[in-house]
Amino acid sequence: MSNTKDSKATETYWTTRYTNSQTGWDIGAPSTPLKTYFEQLNNKNSSILIPGAGNAYEAEYLFFKGFKNVFILDIAKAPLEAFKKRIPNFPEAHIIHDDFFTHKGRYDLIVEQTFFCSFPPYPESRHKYALKMHELLKENAKLVGLWFNFPLSNDMEKRPFGGNIEEYTEYFKPLFHIKTFETCYNSIPPRMDRELFGIFEKKTSV
Repeated sequence: MSNTKDSKATETYWTTRYTNSQTGWDIGAPSTPLKTYFEQLNNKNSSILIPGAGNAYEAEYLFFKGFKNVFILDIAKAPLEAFKKRIPNFPEAHIIHDDFFTHKGRYDLIVEQTFFCSFPPYPESRHKYALKMHELLKENAKLVGLWFNFPLSNDMEKRPFGGNIEEYTEYFKPLFHIKTFETCYNSIPPRMDRELFGIFEKKTSV
């Protein structure tokens, strides 16, 4: 995906999805498990990245809670422009139009929300995701969020793509200390028993 041609194709794909309102994963609000986690955060100066942010309801929630260094990133411009209109006081420099795999930065926390499941579910792309997350995090920083817990279909265009805890653990365990990774107890009703909540702390040496 870091290839320019692939990047452009990916941008076109997601721009079309947003333009045509083909955003069935979008629940129109921050998810309950992430809101619950955010309520435990005390350092409002922490640098927080939300990649594949889309309409970025989690970023909106954090911003209005007083978190000063929230960054959103998406390969498609459409949701970022909509976010700017919705939250005009959000720092423009924190709204990043970029390919996740070429993005440069260092963060205290990265929030996962329906991003991992957007990539074709091949081992190489999922391993590349885990490596990039590790690269973007500061020492002992955390990747926190939600991963879908349902079987993959044979339809490689049927996003979001699923998986299971055993498979995901293979990608994360070499790079992160797994603090928790289990079925969510507080998912929204349509996603009950279909989401895993994970907290992964970056290993300092791998």
